Amino acid sequence: MSLSLNQWTTRHWTLPEAVDGCVRHGLEAIGLWREKVAETGLAQSVKLVRSAGLRVSSLCRGGFLTAGGLPGEDGRTAFAQALEENRRAIDEAAELEAACLVLVVGGLPGVKPGEPLPAAFSRDLAGARERVAEALAELAPYAGERGVKLALEPLHPIYCPDRAVISTLGQALELSLPYPVEQVGVVVDTFHVWWDPRLFEDIARAGSRIAGYQVCDYLHPLPEDVLLGRGMMGDGVIGFRPITAAVQAAGYTGDVEVEIFNADVWAADPDEVVATMKARYEEVVLA
Repeated sequence: MSLSLNQWTTRHWTLPEAVDGCVRHGLEAIGLWREKVAETGLAQSVKLVRSAGLRVSSLCRGGFLTAGGLPGEDGRTAFAQALEENRRAIDEAAELEAACLVLVVGGLPGVKPGEPLPAAFSRDLAGARERVAEALAELAPYAGERGVKLALEPLHPIYCPDRAVISTLGQALELSLPYPVEQVGVVVDTFHVWWDPRLFEDIARAGSRIAGYQVCDYLHPLPEDVLLGRGMMGDGVIGFRPITAAVQAAGYTGDVEVEIFNADVWAADPDEVVATMKARYEEVVLA
């Protein structure tokens, strides 16, 4: 497996700066975010990455498919809009030749990420998960026709209300099974799944459906904004080597992305962050 920089780890680098940083630090792959691609322009982003000889280990992100659980016309409109936005994301992933398009599936209908609860929202958690399954039935064939693999990412349960009603690798895997492995897979992100007592069983069960492996540490205590509770590997509570060994034993040979959401990491010199990332990968992550 080869190390990849998920560009949100060096959030303040533009896409050209991130590509240049990967080349200078000897990395072979980069995980891209749609916002950064849009800033640079899709065609120029494709040109930059290919000219640098980098692989695109993932494109983040599609998803947010659960708004269709709102009642009446609002739900139908939201569902159609979500599908259309995800088709655009699939098209971008195809142009970038990304190894996968990461899907963060969305939280309870009407609840927006990081915002207070609105006056009206749905508490129908089971129904929200059904909307995800319905959306996959629409999107998987579209992705397959374009050579794109959708990668379902379970998020830690603290994000269930507003970001992802899929919390375990097992849940993500069950949603993926009706589709060819070339169309739908799963992401193993250590921050989100390290706590799961079924993790190693489900990694083995996932096998070739593992479309991405992302690493960062789980800080304790978490900051007030729990979205920023990701730390550099070795700064938190996760034991990485057993998880890495399990992912390798399952047959995964793709890139290992370091994806960190952390205000202190973002404020640091990006070159120092990448240098630390490389050292910690060798010291802490590799099995």
